[in-house]
Amino acid sequence: MDINILLFDDFETLDAFGPVEVLGCVEEYRLCYVSFNGGTVVSKQGIQVLTENINDVNQHGILLIPGGRGTRALVNDSEFIKKLSDAVMKSEYCLTVCTGSALLAKTGLLDNIRATSNKMAFKWVKSVSSNVLWVKEARWVVDQKYYTSSGVSAGIDMALGFVSEHLGMDKAQEVCKHIEYIWNSDPDNDPFANIY
Repeated sequence: MDINILLFDDFETLDAFGPVEVLGCVEEYRLCYVSFNGGTVVSKQGIQVLTENINDVNQHGILLIPGGRGTRALVNDSEFIKKLSDAVMKSEYCLTVCTGSALLAKTGLLDNIRATSNKMAFKWVKSVSSNVLWVKEARWVVDQKYYTSSGVSAGIDMALGFVSEHLGMDKAQEVCKHIEYIWNSDPDNDPFANIY
């Protein structure tokens, strides 16, 4: 299955590459770095990534949407949100990390669906859409085809949860061992939920 990592300027590096590290360990997945215009995209930390135009790849697999500082402006970019909505509707699964869920919420596709986001930015994310059933306590939430996770490193936990659900717990544990990662495997337990 193709995994399209949708990048935009000022995305949070670990939001994208944490899940990439997990999903890239799975032979069944093929990673594609995409954007709506193609070309070089620069993360908040200055990492330059050469992307393909999303219209030139197979969009019917998994769409991964990171968060980061860039989401603050993009939630008000109607053209971006329309393109995002189209891409999400074509995907079989949509995974968001951190404030990537704010972008997804803005499309209206999360209306009446359970979701979570970065707890430090939770008040802002909730302000983007009051129609989403926001779950503050969750490390990540699965509802229909949508997987939404809390802040930054939570994307790694969510990606392992995705692997576990679709390929089995043994595969998820194999990935954990390979990347030497201690997995917070309880989606309902976000230790940062009550800090902010």
